[in-house]
Amino acid sequence: QVQLVESGGGLVQPGGSLRLSCAASGSIFSIAVMGWYRQVPGKPRELVASISSGGSTNYADPVKGRFTISRDNAKNTVYLQMNSLKPEDTAVYYCNAATWSRINYWGQGTQVTVSS
Repeated sequence: QVQLVESGGGLVQPGGSLRLSCAASGSIFSIAVMGWYRQVPGKPRELVASISSGGSTNYADPVKGRFTISRDNAKNTVYLQMNSLKPEDTAVYYCNAATWSRINYWGQGTQVTVSS
């Protein structure tokens, strides 16, 4: 079992920045990839960014050049630094951990609202 606790969401003006954090606990050794997804009402959850256990990163096209995913292995924490935020980035952001046996764990979600 893997437990994920997210923090860092909130309200920010367009062009602003936020940093999301996701602290993992439990069977950390079983995690192959961690990532951030987002979802707006009426739409499917979509991948924002991911980072593998080896440090390889992957970004969705809409966030490339603006968002950065990173990890602190000592703290078992993954971060999503979001810069130059746009209203269309408004969503509930979910942390995900995918294990080597292809089991997915999800955080509770954190709301990000970009509005003036």
